Amino acid sequence: MFRTISLLAAGAALAAGPALAGSIGTPVKEPPLAPVAPAVDPGPDWTGFYGGAQIGYGDVDANVPGVSGDGAIGGLTFGYDYDFGNWVVGGGIDYDWADISVTPVNSLDNIFRAKLRGGYKIGDGLVYATGGYANADISGAGDDDGYFIGGGYEHMIAENISLGGEVLYHEFDNFNGTATDVEATTVQVRGTFRF
Repeated sequence: MFRTISLLAAGAALAAGPALAGSIGTPVKEPPLAPVAPAVDPGPDWTGFYGGAQIGYGDVDANVPGVSGDGAIGGLTFGYDYDFGNWVVGGGIDYDWADISVTPVNSLDNIFRAKLRGGYKIGDGLVYATGGYANADISGAGDDDGYFIGGGYEHMIAENISLGGEVLYHEFDNFNGTATDVEATTVQVRGTFRF
């Protein structure tokens, strides 16, 4: 008899097992996964040395009537930039040759610049402000020190190559010890290779 009860109890347990395996309560919903924000592309890394060439237009004027002229200007540029993420700062030098007649016997022959620049990255581009020291050489009048300010935009077209444009305003007060103040504005396009 004991054996019969044990068999009946075992059979009941086996029959009830599958019915008790699942929960009869309301299933718990898993919370939805939060969407993952796509990684923001920081754009190209501007850190490093660069060298290149530039060409454009120069306009020279003075506080003396009849001293003015305009024409082509172009030269070389070298520098170093450091990329801080969204911001880029750097320094460099430019040397431009010109033959801009400002009087029948005087012409602007060259301009040297030592510059600082700082800018903000926009995608593959960099918009920046610049300024620094300038030295101009005018044939027949000598050379003099001054300053310049300006701005520009540079766009990375390949991993190591950028193209851009720059507008600079130069001022040379009391040029070479005279009472003549000379101003020059340059607009140039430039191409650089980054090392």
